[in-house]
Amino acid sequence: MTEVREQPELSELLADIEAGPEGPEIGAFFDFDGTLIAGYSAEAWALDALRRRKIDPQTMVRSLLAGLDMHLRGSDVTALMEIAAELGKGRREEALIELGQRLFRERLARTVYPEARAVVKAHQRQRHTLALASSATNFQAGPLAADLGIDHVLCTKLEVVDGRLTGRVAGPVLWGRNKADAVAAFAADNGVKLAESYGYANGDEDVEFLETVGRARPLNPAPRLARVAAERGWPIHRFEARGRPGIVPVVRTAAALGGIAGTLGVGLGLGLLNRSRRTAVNYVATVAPEVALGLAGVELGVRGEEHLWSARPAVFVFNHQSSFDVIVISRLLRRDFTAVAKAELAHDPRFAPLAALVGVSYVHRGDPAQARAALAPVVEKLRSGISLAIAPEGTRSATPTLGPFKSGAFHIAVEAHVPVVPVVIRNAGEIMWRASLVARSGTVDVAVLPPVTTEGFGPDDVHDLRDQVRQQFLDTLDDWPD
Repeated sequence: MTEVREQPELSELLADIEAGPEGPEIGAFFDFDGTLIAGYSAEAWALDALRRRKIDPQTMVRSLLAGLDMHLRGSDVTALMEIAAELGKGRREEALIELGQRLFRERLARTVYPEARAVVKAHQRQRHTLALASSATNFQAGPLAADLGIDHVLCTKLEVVDGRLTGRVAGPVLWGRNKADAVAAFAADNGVKLAESYGYANGDEDVEFLETVGRARPLNPAPRLARVAAERGWPIHRFEARGRPGIVPVVRTAAALGGIAGTLGVGLGLGLLNRSRRTAVNYVATVAPEVALGLAGVELGVRGEEHLWSARPAVFVFNHQSSFDVIVISRLLRRDFTAVAKAELAHDPRFAPLAALVGVSYVHRGDPAQARAALAPVVEKLRSGISLAIAPEGTRSATPTLGPFKSGAFHIAVEAHVPVVPVVIRNAGEIMWRASLVARSGTVDVAVLPPVTTEGFGPDDVHDLRDQVRQQFLDTLDDWPD
């Protein structure tokens, strides 16, 4: 038996891809559940059906028995997929697409392996043909494929007639040999050379699928797949678990919040003694983030830090995926800045006290008149020398994929005649996911780009300015500066 070649470092896997052949004739095929995401997407769908009482007790028992049959006897997933098809009978296809997108945002986005995102990007840089191959349905796998920029989805299809599901599976369930055949057929139809292509999977049932490609790469493999990998000399890679945080991150987060509260108290005291609100603001903005980051076990890796100070006052725009972004931005800007936030945060006990001290302006999304009124004082603050921090996406994104930019930040910069400074944050969502209350230790990477001048710009130039800055974010996230 050949000794298994464990390669736990992501850098080795990425280097392997970068050293390989380029071009669309090379394929990269990805399994979904357990490979790109930690866990199984069916669980999110089942829990949602239970909460909304869309599944009866009898069907639940049948599902449990089919699941046990899979785990104990090694049967395939066909029985479960037939039950899932029956549950969808009569439902509109459009409604299930919307449900899949919602469940991805709310439940599955946080389970995507960050390392898997990096692997996908590496293949995209090599101009490979990417496909997601899964026994799951497109309703489950489609939202992730779209988020990752994977153009092709090979999956189990449910029959649709006149826009509604019939309750039947259309074609084979892509499990085991069926998945391998689907990959081979796709390669033949698209001019992909399987002998030089890559395959990523974790399950025992994926051995036949991985045998179809010349570069099999088991990810987090199950026991039988790991044994086969050892026999075949397939390199194994294991990604860090994405489960619930343990007691240490919980304690660290609580300590960080306590540290912020303590610093806020000291800052208020200093402000009263000096009769200066700005003294209090600058003290808290400078000290609180340092305390919070230290207690949470989070470090910042900052490139382009000189651009934080070279053109103040300025409008600092940042991409927004996590509540932790607020601490990161405060740590970077340190003093003489204010912010704009959505109105819902006025009731967030973690954010509201600090926001009240800094003088944050709250904007009601969907109310343009209120937004204009709320932003008018911000322009005056900029003209008086106070910088502005704002997330042009308008809300936290569920994944690292950059959302559309709103124009408000750029209108403000043009009206106040100040530059725009792009602050690109990478992997803050890995530290604290969008809806999480707990921060994990680690490093947040930040790239501060050179100021973008608004000199000579008028109201008609705002959209061009917005699009120019957003493209800088996209370019930086795609090719991070070393």
